[in-house]
Amino acid sequence: MTKFDDIRPFYDHEVNDALLSIARHPMMKALMSFTFPDNDEKFWFEPFKNIHSISDFQHQYISQTVRQILKQSSEGLTTSGFDHLDKNVSYLFISNHRDIVLDTCLLNLVLLDRGLIMTSSAIGDNLVQKTFLHVLAKLNRNFLVQRGLPLREQLSSSKIMSEYIYDLLAKENRSVWIAQREGRTKDGNDATQQGVLKMLAMAGSESLTDFFKTLKIIPLSISYEYDPTDVLKMPHLMAKSRNEEYIKNPDEDFKTMLSGVLGQKKRIHIHAGDVLETEFDDIVSKIDNKNKQLQAISQIIDDSIIQNYKLWPTNFIAYDLLHETNQYSENYSENEKMLFERRMEMRIDISDAAMKKSFLAMYANPVINKIKHQKNLSM
Repeated sequence: MTKFDDIRPFYDHEVNDALLSIARHPMMKALMSFTFPDNDEKFWFEPFKNIHSISDFQHQYISQTVRQILKQSSEGLTTSGFDHLDKNVSYLFISNHRDIVLDTCLLNLVLLDRGLIMTSSAIGDNLVQKTFLHVLAKLNRNFLVQRGLPLREQLSSSKIMSEYIYDLLAKENRSVWIAQREGRTKDGNDATQQGVLKMLAMAGSESLTDFFKTLKIIPLSISYEYDPTDVLKMPHLMAKSRNEEYIKNPDEDFKTMLSGVLGQKKRIHIHAGDVLETEFDDIVSKIDNKNKQLQAISQIIDDSIIQNYKLWPTNFIAYDLLHETNQYSENYSENEKMLFERRMEMRIDISDAAMKKSFLAMYANPVINKIKHQKNLSM
């Protein structure tokens, strides 16, 4: 047993047994029926016996699942910024996080189609408590972030995860995806937690900035025109607005995963920012305090994610409705506004002013953040 065994995905020699162990599971049957709607069970089950690597499984099955998701519940995926990536280099994608399953699946489909190195991706172990989901996650090259540990164990767990991420990047030449914060952004305010950067830095022996250079960090911006889980985020946001503790329902995460996959997203865009390198030289020349260096790195990542975040008509509509203005009316049509308002009315109680405000802010905050970012650049 190695120190990474509790968190790592399957090794390739473990894949076939793991896949066959869940092949007859009702959820696998449902997943494959969705992926291959015009074929019977024999079509996908028989080839399972010849799957002996994560790459085989992703290429032959999961990539087709993601394409089917895009076909059934979106109006297409667009990308930018990927042309400057090297097909032989592994990168650390630090990403804003909106959807539990799709964020990484969509990125990996883009990487696959462009011949780039696909990622091993972080996922909270609280999201894969069911055996089927746990096995499926490991078959998709997910590694586990251990949640809810006592402080001492949390520190040890963070160090192991840091070493594992560095091992993937430096020794296995495997790209890595990690969210900029713990959990998804629910209010539309994408911000990098310094704790994530502190965890990453644990594996470094050289100076903070020199170590971060070796990681080849790419800030990643992903935006959905419609958030398919927006209404599911509302109870958490409302509890937060009342300063109340929010306690999840037992099956809430699973319901959110399904809604993210099957719910309408309209258009989706992913932007890969520039690899962060010279920015670290600027930081070390001006700042010698480690915590302030981490703060500066967080800000650089945030700036890139916000600057390159694709704003949709829904974002501008929500901003204007929230502020009772027509400031951004040139960015949407009356029909798009009507559809957004109708959707909102179907999903929340618009007579509840606080709920309506939180729902609109979820979509409007990316506009507000971009305005702030542009003002900071001009100062």
